[in-house]
Amino acid sequence: MTQSDSPAELRRTLGVGDAVVIGLGSMIGAGIFAALAPAAHAAGSGLVLGLALAALVAYCNAMASARLAALYPASGGTYVYGRERLGPFWGYLAGWSFVVGKTASCAAMALTVGAYVWPGQAHAVAVAAVVALTAVNYGGIQKSAWLTRVIVAMVLAVLASVVVVCLGSGESDAGRLDVGASGGVGGVLQAAGLLFFAFAGYARIATLGEEVRDPARTIPRAIPLALGIALAVYACVAVAVLSVLGSGDLGSATAPLADAVRAAGVPGLAPVVRGGAAVAALGSLLALILGVSRTTLAMARDRHLPGGLSAVHPRFQVPHRAELAVGAVVAALAATVDVRGAIGFSSFGVLAYYAVANASAWTLDRAPLKRALPALGVVGCVVLAFALPGTSVVVGAGVLAAGAVAYGVRGWLASRRR
Repeated sequence: MTQSDSPAELRRTLGVGDAVVIGLGSMIGAGIFAALAPAAHAAGSGLVLGLALAALVAYCNAMASARLAALYPASGGTYVYGRERLGPFWGYLAGWSFVVGKTASCAAMALTVGAYVWPGQAHAVAVAAVVALTAVNYGGIQKSAWLTRVIVAMVLAVLASVVVVCLGSGESDAGRLDVGASGGVGGVLQAAGLLFFAFAGYARIATLGEEVRDPARTIPRAIPLALGIALAVYACVAVAVLSVLGSGDLGSATAPLADAVRAAGVPGLAPVVRGGAAVAALGSLLALILGVSRTTLAMARDRHLPGGLSAVHPRFQVPHRAELAVGAVVAALAATVDVRGAIGFSSFGVLAYYAVANASAWTLDRAPLKRALPALGVVGCVVLAFALPGTSVVVGAGVLAAGAVAYGVRGWLASRRR
């Protein structure tokens, strides 16, 4: 049987450690270097509350994703879960939200690399980064996992240095860690929505379900573990930076972690932090391209996207056409879009994606207590999505509506052909 006769399966090579590293590579990326400042601007002294709220919603999503991934260990993540638990339309809407939102996120991460490496040529560097990482992914999932492991280790070392320098300096003041909400409830919610952008990477573990060994055991272990490590790192970094800058200076900072080490009296560490931010963004971009290409593969198998994108390379065992297509689209976006708009739009799409994941998990059990967590997840995703800046909400809702219309037109045309 040839590759074109039936959809080929991907090779299961990833263990718990590899899956955790890929999840961390997606989460502990450029978000922690960039999201703290706009979140502090929105929430003021309520930044820590916003972080806690983002973590709570992320935990609900992680538990829903872990339960569903154990039952449906195939590439596609919530696209598959929504299709199987809620119906084809909801699976399609989740897949559409993920592919469109995360493609925008890929562009944002690529532009972050460019901004840190060569600010004057940020778009050109961003395109080069996309081309290079698409080539790495094309060579096989194990090469991607190995590179992600190296990147995560480097970024964790940089973040640990920031925490030690800030908390150990004479400029650190516990009085700046005010847990009040000077930005109001709306500011805390918006901060949580912005900070959620930095938590969203654990879905990459689920979307790689077809390449994980013993997925029923590996995925439920890997997702909460990756999320817990990321939360611990974020909390330490947020407390350390706040203790030095305070919410006011943090909210106006353009490079908050670099500004924090300067304020702590160690300006020589600032270039290292900038380098860490660039490496972190590369790690996020690598894992994002992996996840988007696997969801593209799943949607192509169901003909919601062109069927040719479902091909699996006979040697490297990767969805090579999907990866090349995703790389081409991301490169085009990275050459043209604005990073702030890309991040806001991405957050809306990702929260919509997780709302479908939680709704799918809600159908797994009729016991009220077991339904409480996914119900909380649905409400949390919807609230945070609509607490984002107005432009992000309008554009995001419009793109989701366009996807729904495309689904309806496709169904109508198919019924006319029968």
